[in-house]
Amino acid sequence: MGTDKRIRAARWMAAGCGIALALAACIGEIGGSDAPTGPSAEVLNEIGVSGARRLTAAEYDTVVYDLLGVVVNSETALPEDLRSPFDNDFTKQDASEALITATESLAGEIAGEVVSTPSLREAIVPCTPSGPSDEACFRDFVTQFGRRALRRSLTGEEVTRFVAFLDHAIEADDFWIAVDSALRAFLQHPQFLYRIEIGTPIEGQPGVARLSDAELATRLAFTFLGTTPPSWLLDEVDAGTLSTPDGVRKVAARLLEEDKALPQIARFHGMWLGYERLPHAPDLAADMELETNKLLERIILERGAAWRELITSEETYLTLALAEHYDMPVPSSEGWVSYGDSGRKGLLSQGSFLSAVAKFEETSPVQRGLLIRARLFCQHIEPPPPDLGVDIDAPPMASDPNACKTERYTMYQQDGCKVCHSQLEPVGFGLENFDSAGRFRTVEPNRPECEITGEGELAGVGKFTGPAELADLLLEAGDVDRCVATYTVRYAFGRYDLEGEDRNFIGRVLEASSDEAGMHFDRLLVEMVSAEAFRHRREEEVSP
Repeated sequence: MGTDKRIRAARWMAAGCGIALALAACIGEIGGSDAPTGPSAEVLNEIGVSGARRLTAAEYDTVVYDLLGVVVNSETALPEDLRSPFDNDFTKQDASEALITATESLAGEIAGEVVSTPSLREAIVPCTPSGPSDEACFRDFVTQFGRRALRRSLTGEEVTRFVAFLDHAIEADDFWIAVDSALRAFLQHPQFLYRIEIGTPIEGQPGVARLSDAELATRLAFTFLGTTPPSWLLDEVDAGTLSTPDGVRKVAARLLEEDKALPQIARFHGMWLGYERLPHAPDLAADMELETNKLLERIILERGAAWRELITSEETYLTLALAEHYDMPVPSSEGWVSYGDSGRKGLLSQGSFLSAVAKFEETSPVQRGLLIRARLFCQHIEPPPPDLGVDIDAPPMASDPNACKTERYTMYQQDGCKVCHSQLEPVGFGLENFDSAGRFRTVEPNRPECEITGEGELAGVGKFTGPAELADLLLEAGDVDRCVATYTVRYAFGRYDLEGEDRNFIGRVLEASSDEAGMHFDRLLVEMVSAEAFRHRREEEVSP
């Protein structure tokens, strides 16, 4: 069989359910047919809306590598992941012809690399084929690989459909032709590209369903690891471990011990706090990433301490080059050092966070203030009304073209603007002593006449200078823990906009994961995924 014909066959099989037409119709039986006992009224009031989530480019790349050992950079091929600030908001993911074309092309490239590389293909085929017609060996491959790729065990009928690709191998006298065709089909399958949750409907509660254990395992894997469930987690599904909250807790604790847990926690924090992609030379960016990841690892995974210690830590992890970059005392070797009297404290002092939201090739008091308000207080600041004619893409100006920054950023003092901007610039000014690469400074770049006082104010709470004092005021103001929990739920559910049920759910898991020291992020994750509401879904309301 020719290559074009095999591609068409694989595409037909992958698209048999119709990515854009009927995702749910393909797998309507996955959730089972017996209606389970309904959740309590309290739990019903915590069940949020969930829809089909397409793998983001980052998830796609990670999943492909974990399944096949192939390095992919799909960001330029797949449709853009619109951020809010996370890249997995299903309300912003539309199926399209561009998606179908891109995934077909990627599937062909990936399958071709696997079957042409003996070490890669032998890693996914659990037997040595006796010839092109070795059906037993091919069935074993389809069964085992399909379980990982589709994140559940395949039915006998599904395996048989894939075994039909063996005809391609027999015709070409090459067993690996069938593997190539199957891989193309798996990598274009709706259940590979999308995290589809059907569940079992709850009797008397229209639109509410209880997820199957396999669907719950997928939620767990992408929440904790950012990838497809590992084989051991699918084994726990088959063993029934996920059928009880205690079993889910056990699995969640093990997931936190996985090597991918820290990178996933780091990526969540990077997207949430705006520093996921650092605009620096690779070596400097790597050192900043290491500094932040070491802090996350120490506070969350090693100590299980309260999340607030991330912003109040009096120590940081420095390489020799990063210490020199910050103009801090260079340690004798890479490791943990004290901030001393540098005015730094915790994550808000690190180059990663301070590199976020730079604008006009410099720090922006407005954007820094907005970042603090939106991401740590969960406040919504409206953009300027169109009728004001504010050009947010133009640098702020003053009557004097040589004016210093404090004389140019004055909207917080102007009628019609200060209602919102009084929440922004005063916060950003308090961080101005630190440039957009995290270095301390006392004057503006190339402007020795423009002194930076670093004096800021958190309206209604107090004045501060620098990130250390800001961290203390954030805790004094309160509600930072609730905001952390809110963004965590947004990410886990792949939906930014929240409803009453979501807020009820946040309140429950926040209380369960907090003590006198504050909210503990590791506990928050465990309490969230083991809550009864987490293993349920509510259907979206679809407009005609």
